[in-house]
Amino acid sequence: MINLIEMSEREYFASIGKRPGMFVGRASFHALTSFLTGYDQSSARHGAPGLTGWHDWLVGHRGQGCNHAWPGQVLHIALPDGWDNPWKLPPEDEARAIEVLFELLDEFLAERETNEAAQTT
Repeated sequence: MINLIEMSEREYFASIGKRPGMFVGRASFHALTSFLTGYDQSSARHGAPGLTGWHDWLVGHRGQGCNHAWPGQVLHIALPDGWDNPWKLPPEDEARAIEVLFELLDEFLAERETNEAAQTT
């Protein structure tokens, strides 16, 4: 197993996506988005990219904007028919939102890695 320090961001987030409860206790969409927001804030304080560009990427991926922060954008993509209460998602919607969150995050980070590699060549 790779040490957490040696993992790329994609590997790190993939490991969280496989075992979210290990990182946030009870795996909920909101606990995971809070965890990711904390990661992003820590990254910014230490000069790393964190989730810079993530919200704009989600808006572009979805094809339309709205006034929601990035967690709301993920919910729009994961639950296109909407939701009644984002704080009390039914279990199947919660599971779908978490699954889509990590799929989108991996896609975003893969594109960022590709763009960074192209800029260095």
